[in-house]
Amino acid sequence: MSEEQLHPNLALERRGPVEVLRIDREEALGALNFEIMEALGTYVQGLYGRREEVRVLILTGTGRGFVAGADIAGYHGAGQTVFDGFQRRSRQTFDAIAGLPQATICAVNGYALGGGFELAMCCDFIFVNEKTKLGLPEIKLGLLPGGGGTQRLPRLVGAMRAKELLMTGRMITAAEAVAYGAALEACAPEALMPRALEFAESLAGMAPVALSEAKRVVDDGLDAALSAGLTMEQRVLGALFATQDGKEGIAAFMEKRDPDFKGQ
Repeated sequence: MSEEQLHPNLALERRGPVEVLRIDREEALGALNFEIMEALGTYVQGLYGRREEVRVLILTGTGRGFVAGADIAGYHGAGQTVFDGFQRRSRQTFDAIAGLPQATICAVNGYALGGGFELAMCCDFIFVNEKTKLGLPEIKLGLLPGGGGTQRLPRLVGAMRAKELLMTGRMITAAEAVAYGAALEACAPEALMPRALEFAESLAGMAPVALSEAKRVVDDGLDAALSAGLTMEQRVLGALFATQDGKEGIAAFMEKRDPDFKGQ
């Protein structure tokens, strides 16, 4: 296990095939400014070339806040060009996270509002602590979410519930997030990271190519017709059957032993 400081507000912990990226801006509840967004995007882009080395990424925060949105102080008095530039960079970073071939987990340790909730929704799995509050309060500023909230939230919780949260700006509790399908599990605060790490390690033990393809087929299938999605599923399954890991998994099952997946 090793640690690396990517930016004054971003700390990286390496745990073999699992990496934990922590947003460390406790005094601002993790609010994202342009510099943090840029550093986050640079790190994420680098993960695309490290598929064999890193199989699972965990995003988390520090203290009472995961990410309490964008740094509003950066908006105040800013011109349209600055505002639009931040939104474009945010989208690039968030889309890069959502498109990662690795499995991604967000361990939401506290407030996840606006861009914080949107950042969490870019991940495959969201774990929250029981004190977490989530929401998209931009409507209260006369604005809308700009990091995917109007598009990713309906895909998680359905259109009607998403409209309610978007159009009222209401914060929801951890229990509500799980009930709505916006989070996988709620944990006691002290159990959040151990549970996220346990889950990450279980994913990291799966066949890497199959893990990545399972993610891709689900994500791509959401935007495809059912018939096209089913065709894609069978095509990918056939390709996986031909891999060394596919052969190893079947052999291990027949021999009643744990498989030794190589990512091949």
